[in-house]
Amino acid sequence: MNGSILSGVVITFNEEEKIEQCIRSLFMVCDEVVVLDSHSTDRTQAIAQAAGATVVKHAFDGHVQQKNRAISFTQFPYILSLDADEELNVELIEAIKKEKNNWTSDAYSMNRLNRYGIQWIRHGAWYPDKKIRLWKRDIGKWGGDNPHDKFIVDPSGRINHLHGNILHYTVNGLDDLRIQTEKFSSIAAQTMFEKNMSISQGAIMLKTFFRFIKEYVFLLGFLDGKAGFNIARMNAKYVLLKYSKLTQLAKK
Repeated sequence: MNGSILSGVVITFNEEEKIEQCIRSLFMVCDEVVVLDSHSTDRTQAIAQAAGATVVKHAFDGHVQQKNRAISFTQFPYILSLDADEELNVELIEAIKKEKNNWTSDAYSMNRLNRYGIQWIRHGAWYPDKKIRLWKRDIGKWGGDNPHDKFIVDPSGRINHLHGNILHYTVNGLDDLRIQTEKFSSIAAQTMFEKNMSISQGAIMLKTFFRFIKEYVFLLGFLDGKAGFNIARMNAKYVLLKYSKLTQLAKK
């Protein structure tokens, strides 16, 4: 590899169960790993430091804001970003190593393979779940609406797709998915409220219905069996909840 040129970044809050696995995965291709922690109350910071990461602390003020802030603490020309519950699979590690020897693009997308309990989900809205997670410094920034951040590449940037998967250990089952749906729908509703968005009850019901049909039928979620049904159902419920909560905020 041609020198020290790749920085890994992760944002964390109480991720002691998964952070070591994430950091070790990043160090398979990165020359440094920076963890921006939101004042965890568990052993996240100690585990990250023991794994070789540089730990920086800052109060959490949104996924988008925190991920952009994390980049400012890195030192190398290319950035690779993972969430604390993710790691790179072998194929993706090899693809990144190859690019690191001879960069051919300004940014790189990759598929994310999400796990529900012990089952990897290969259809519906959860796969291929393409994400831009590797890029040349200053070629773009994190954007999107909290909690659903996405990296936005400048129009001049060249994007290539890498083979392999980010392995995402997302939820342990339906109970975890319910908790996540409730949490994320509240964040999304607050974000929409701050943008003065509004929606009718009829539109809420239509969006909820079509979200389920799209994921379970058209995106073949049914091929993942009961897990595929639960994911499509809860994603539809997420739509219902976030818009219902938006309406409640507007009434207040």
